[in-house]
Amino acid sequence: MRLLLLGGTGFVGRAVAEAAVARGWEVTVFHRGRHAAPAGTRGVLGDRVAPGGLAAFTGTGALAGETWDVVVDTWSAAPRAVRGTARLLKDRTARYAYVSTVSVYGYPTPAGLGEDGPVVDGDPDADAVDYAADKRGGELAALAEFGTGRSLLVRAGLILGPYENIGRLPWWLTRIARGGAVLAPGPRDLPLQYIDARDLAEWILSASREAPGGAYNLVSEEGHATMGELLGACVRVTGSGAELRWADPALVLGAGVLPWTELPVWIPPGEDHDTMHRTNVAKALATGLRCRPVTRTVADTWTWLASIGGAAPLRPDRPAVGLAPEKEAELLALLEA
Repeated sequence: MRLLLLGGTGFVGRAVAEAAVARGWEVTVFHRGRHAAPAGTRGVLGDRVAPGGLAAFTGTGALAGETWDVVVDTWSAAPRAVRGTARLLKDRTARYAYVSTVSVYGYPTPAGLGEDGPVVDGDPDADAVDYAADKRGGELAALAEFGTGRSLLVRAGLILGPYENIGRLPWWLTRIARGGAVLAPGPRDLPLQYIDARDLAEWILSASREAPGGAYNLVSEEGHATMGELLGACVRVTGSGAELRWADPALVLGAGVLPWTELPVWIPPGEDHDTMHRTNVAKALATGLRCRPVTRTVADTWTWLASIGGAAPLRPDRPAVGLAPEKEAELLALLEA
């Protein structure tokens, strides 16, 4: 199999590249050069939104006349970039897999929502608007050029694992590694739904060959892990001896702490939690999705963090996450009162 990866040097794309190389696929990575292309791949530089940025695919460019079995596109900004590459490649590849998001569904989404749920508006020829609209526009761009049968719209939810460049699981690991009392937002048995980037990658590669086209929600089954299991795994793999101090959601929210951003991954029970952690994934499971245990995701992420000195790289277009130490100390004091 010949794979063309658009992007692919950061987080999800890197997982796709490594999985494809492990399968013996021939992988070409078209990227902007912000990071080195993954080992075992062929890197070609270009910027899709710059004038002449797709020259590598035309004339005497490095990729002129080449064909591929699968294109995987991880683009997150202006949909017109997806439209441009999809239009250029529609006669040169069999399948176009676009990594989208469950955020394309209209908010709020009820628990158990499937792929037929209502989605936000999007424009395949637009400049960047906001994350949800941009991703929906990217979906429409892929559909416009490849049609439903040849498009794979991969609607991922929360993504964790090695190389994470948003900082959610790395923040918990580095905080717990410092030891001492750690504010743990409850309830302890709060169900979580996420996808390890490596499991996402394996599904994309297999589905691009075997699954029908169309949209797929790509996260673990509801309740694949709990908040207690996630943080407990962080304590074990870091060996810090940190003590988790579980706090009622009302106390956390009453102190003005922001779910998801100040306390990454965590969203208290209610409408927001249903939107992010209770998505219907029956379609993906029926087409081969398999998710590794949370203990493996946490342990492998910790091993990766240690290998790069303990500080995860962060995307410049995303805000930093995590709770300030002084704010955590105030809440811990309330728990002791």
